[in-house]
Amino acid sequence: MSWNMFSRFGAGSDPDVVSFDDLEEAVGTNAWTIVDVREPDEFASGHIPNACNIPMSSFDPADLPQGKPVVLVCLSGGRSRKALSKARDIGREDVRHFPGGMNGWRSHNGPVTL
Repeated sequence: MSWNMFSRFGAGSDPDVVSFDDLEEAVGTNAWTIVDVREPDEFASGHIPNACNIPMSSFDPADLPQGKPVVLVCLSGGRSRKALSKARDIGREDVRHFPGGMNGWRSHNGPVTL
């Protein structure tokens, strides 16, 4: 699937980020792979449904799943931004990050899986 599947990616949008609404829609349709870069204990305390965990402490962008767009998530956006930079360095243009992180996800009452 392409990033263009959501109309909210338009002129003036930051091409590196996804909004809460886009991420919520993607979770509901399983359209994107969600990769949580928090450490395993943080991930175990609650994560976005169907997210996989690739901790930043051992993050290698070559390990990111292929086949559909990837959204990176952390606690508040800092680590996911660093992971995005690493993914861009190896040419992955199908990766974005959610700058609100789990804090933003929870503040919008997004579903959390334990």
